[in-house]
Amino acid sequence: MQLFRKNRNRKQLDDQELLSIYLNEKDFEVLGELYSRYMHLVYGVCIKYFKDAEMAKDAVIVIYEKIQSGIHKHQINNFKSWLYVVSKNHCLMELRKNSGTRLLVSSDNELANFMENTPDLHPIDEEQNEAIEKALADCIKKLKAEQKICIHLFYYENKCYREIAAELKLEEKKVKSFIQNGKRNLKICLEKGK
Repeated sequence: MQLFRKNRNRKQLDDQELLSIYLNEKDFEVLGELYSRYMHLVYGVCIKYFKDAEMAKDAVIVIYEKIQSGIHKHQINNFKSWLYVVSKNHCLMELRKNSGTRLLVSSDNELANFMENTPDLHPIDEEQNEAIEKALADCIKKLKAEQKICIHLFYYENKCYREIAAELKLEEKKVKSFIQNGKRNLKICLEKGK
C-alpha cells in the first residue's frame, strides 16, 4: 500500500489507481472502495432490467462477488464502463434463466421498449479499446442534431423513449425513428472506418 503510505486517502485516488492497487495487492477493501463508487449505478441497471427492488439489491451483491473473481481476467481501461457491461450482462443472463417465470414487462408498449434495450442494439455496450471509442465519438459527431441528442440520451443516459420524447417535446415515434436512423448511420460510419 505504498500509495496510502504517502498520505493519500483512497477517496483521492482515481479508479485506475485503485484498480492497479487491487490487482497488485489483492486488497478487498480497495476493491470495495472502487465498487462503492458505482454501486448506485449497478443498482440502477439492475432495477431497470428486473423491475424489482429486492432482486436488484441481491444482484448488486452477486455482481460484486462476480467481479472479485473475474476482474483479473480482463484488461480494464475504464472501470465504470466495464462494470456497466458486467452488470447488464448479469441481468440479461438472469432474465434468460427465468424467462418462463419472470419476463418483467406488462404491456405491448413496455415490451417494445424492453426489446429495444437488448444488447445487440447497443453500439456502446461492448468493452471497447480507445481506438473504437474514438471512432464511435467521431461518428456520433457526424450525425444529424436530432439523431445525436436522441442517441446520447438513450445510450449514454439510459433514458427510455418516453423520457426522451418528454424532454425534447417530440412524439415517441419520432424519437424511435431518430435512434434507429442514428444507429444505422453509426454502423455505416464505423464500417467505413475499418
